[in-house]
Amino acid sequence: MNLSLEIRTVVGEFPFGNKRLRQLSATALSALLLVQICSAQAPHRSAAANSVPTVQQAIKLVEDGRCQEALPALKRALPHIADKDLKYHAAMGVTRCAMSLQDDQTSADTLLLLMKDFPDDPEVLYIATHYFSEMGMRAAQELTAKAPSSFQARKLQAEALESQGKNEEAAAVYSKILDDNPKTPSIHYRLGQILLAEAGTTGSTDQAKLEFQKELEVDPLNAASEFILGELARRLGHWDEAIAHFTRAATLDVGFAEAYLALGMSLNASGKFADAVKPLESYVKMQPVDPAGHYQLAMSYARTGNKEGAARQLALQAKATSSPQNATDTTEGHEVPH
Repeated sequence: MNLSLEIRTVVGEFPFGNKRLRQLSATALSALLLVQICSAQAPHRSAAANSVPTVQQAIKLVEDGRCQEALPALKRALPHIADKDLKYHAAMGVTRCAMSLQDDQTSADTLLLLMKDFPDDPEVLYIATHYFSEMGMRAAQELTAKAPSSFQARKLQAEALESQGKNEEAAAVYSKILDDNPKTPSIHYRLGQILLAEAGTTGSTDQAKLEFQKELEVDPLNAASEFILGELARRLGHWDEAIAHFTRAATLDVGFAEAYLALGMSLNASGKFADAVKPLESYVKMQPVDPAGHYQLAMSYARTGNKEGAARQLALQAKATSSPQNATDTTEGHEVPH
């Protein structure tokens, strides 16, 4: 009989016995449990102390091409590695081995971890580009092989034609999809995009507008169609129509940053400066490096009497404009706030 069972037996034999004895027995049991817990944790502490050499050995196995041996050890150790440099090399080892062993789940999960923890690392971005491109190609091949007549397969075909500049052929495929099922979502949107491309900067956009309107009949929650309809109205100076579409787009997709900027610009252009403040404040929080947002918000602040806020936004606009990310002055053609 082990010690814990002996203590429980003693306590059980004296259920109404001496109070001091019961207290001592309970104390002894607590002490025993503490010893057992510490004993159970000791191997883990020992393993943790030895984890660094184990990980380093596994990384060396990866370098030697022995992924079958290295991958299980690295996968177990990776969540517990605190050292950033060691974590990077271990995760890279997991990624390379998982890719070579065609373990897509592990490859994708570890690449996403690397992109999160090392977002600016060129090697991480390079591997992610190639791997996810390869995954996309394989998925496309499987779709074509397993469901060649599905609208998804035909849509993929049309999108490939679009990417090659074969808009007329792509439009024919999209139209055939609609002939078979007029309620297929996103097809009118794709046709609208083709018509916009063909119209260029000077052609008529009436046919494209009709396609986006039809898309909203099929899919009333399509924020992208709402946005484009708003942009077409904004270009024509139809402010009320533009404002309605941009408001709807931002409502449908609260993360649609461009919709907030376009809404604020339209409100400013229509003289509704106070109404423009909120969407523009939302935009500059989402896109703090875009000079256009700061400029438009400065205009709204200036016209509503917030001179200090306007000056602050103009300073932020100047800083953002001087950033290497922004080579052009986005205030060109706009009225200077006063």
